[in-house]
Amino acid sequence: MNGMAGSWIQFLACMAVIGYAGGKLARYGDIIGHKTGWSGNLAGLLLLSTVTSLPELATGISAAGFAGKPDIAAGDVFGSCVFNLLILVFLDTLRRKEPLYDSVSQNHILSGAFGVGLLALAGVALVLGKRLDGAALWQVGIVSPLLVILYVLAMRAIHTQDKRHGDENRDQEQDQGGDVGMRRAILMYAASALAVVAAGGYLPFVATRLSELMGWESSFVGTLFVAAATSMPELSVAITALRIGQVDMAVGSILGSNMFNMAMLAVDDVAYRPGPLLSQVSSVHAVSVFAALAMSGLVIAALVTRTRTRVLGIMSWYSVGALVLFGLNSLAQHRFGAG
Repeated sequence: MNGMAGSWIQFLACMAVIGYAGGKLARYGDIIGHKTGWSGNLAGLLLLSTVTSLPELATGISAAGFAGKPDIAAGDVFGSCVFNLLILVFLDTLRRKEPLYDSVSQNHILSGAFGVGLLALAGVALVLGKRLDGAALWQVGIVSPLLVILYVLAMRAIHTQDKRHGDENRDQEQDQGGDVGMRRAILMYAASALAVVAAGGYLPFVATRLSELMGWESSFVGTLFVAAATSMPELSVAITALRIGQVDMAVGSILGSNMFNMAMLAVDDVAYRPGPLLSQVSSVHAVSVFAALAMSGLVIAALVTRTRTRVLGIMSWYSVGALVLFGLNSLAQHRFGAG
């Protein structure tokens, strides 16, 4: 199945596997978090955001280290950040009882702020490009270790905040896996993770064939199609959380996933041996970074103002702005992307 139809079938199959197994991964990861005594806010941010980002990790390592497609790796990371923030627009639209940002904890402001810092660091590396190569460490860009350090500091700060203020919705939380033993949860978690890693690792090769067959640029394919596919677990978690009334868990996992995605950029950089990854990719990825920064800013503003106003009774003005930014970024990647 190497033709056009076969490539699309393989892409959709990878997307389906990631979506289904990613949902299972999040469910059993949540059960493990409950049974090990983690608080709801911290478990959602650390455990769920980490496991739902496994497709990006597998795809990035495969694209940068094996397929030799740094633009797909970078496009997947930055595109996933943008797509994850689009999921918040989706949640805002589905949240009919009360506005999304008026019903979640303001503790998420800290996660959003650290996400902005991580994105800004990557944006600096993209803008300066090869001018930072002189400071590279063993072919790894100087920004990569800074991303990891800032991520660790962010997790420490959020953990401290969680202990100081507690989870505002802790009393409402329920152990959704009370009838599932720890051993079964770990086994199912491992099996789901294996499926996600396998599909995510194969995805860059399918995406490369699609970009060649369709005449599309690698950065566009990575930013839009691959990023959408690898963000299926986040979407699955968000929908499930909304259904069971755990909106804070959904928002926390999405903002946490964006932070983890930026830390994974350092792993992709290590896997890419020809040189610092961010100096080898197209500068058009900076548009995705700026879009994600602006969308994150809108999320933080919405959390601060806790607006109840809806446009046409559908979504907040902040979500309208985020939707416009997503469209503009997709257009820029399509028109100016690099091969």
